[in-house]
Amino acid sequence: MGSLRLTLCAGLLGAVFLTPAAHAADGGGVAVTPSSPAPGTDVSLRVSGCASSRTGTAVSAAFVAEVRLAGADGTLVGETRVRTELKAGSYDVKISCGDVSRSGALTVVEAPGQSSEAPTQPAPYASPVAPVPAGGGGTAQHLASAAGPGTAHAVTGLVLAGVAAGAVVLRRSRRSRGSD
Repeated sequence: MGSLRLTLCAGLLGAVFLTPAAHAADGGGVAVTPSSPAPGTDVSLRVSGCASSRTGTAVSAAFVAEVRLAGADGTLVGETRVRTELKAGSYDVKISCGDVSRSGALTVVEAPGQSSEAPTQPAPYASPVAPVPAGGGGTAQHLASAAGPGTAHAVTGLVLAGVAAGAVVLRRSRRSRGSD
């Protein structure tokens, strides 16, 4: 039993140390992951200390939209994206959940390969921006152009159906004679 407890504790400590770093926006109860996002990056917010509410909101000029927070046991979570046209800097974040309001700051950094002299370039999105040919992993196009079953398939099917019919007739004739 001792080695199992040691293994579980070591695994828990490993998971804690391998978890991405989060930035406490207000010094207590608000975490943003990644801690310093670039423009166009998806971010996750985790707010603790909202015991009186299961929902909340987070608003910032850095976000593409108001973040809807939801959760239980005083911890609310939500996700949003940082605006692509932002310049590097610090942006205010206002959080409200029930009767609790707090504010913090989000530090946006330059996108990789972007200099402060150049105009801000939109970061590449991970999601598609146009219809995507999906379904079958490319097999659908192959099957659409393939010909149907040929003569060999038809003959094989007829032979198998004949064998099955013969087996049924043989079985019924044995039953009717009582030699089962």
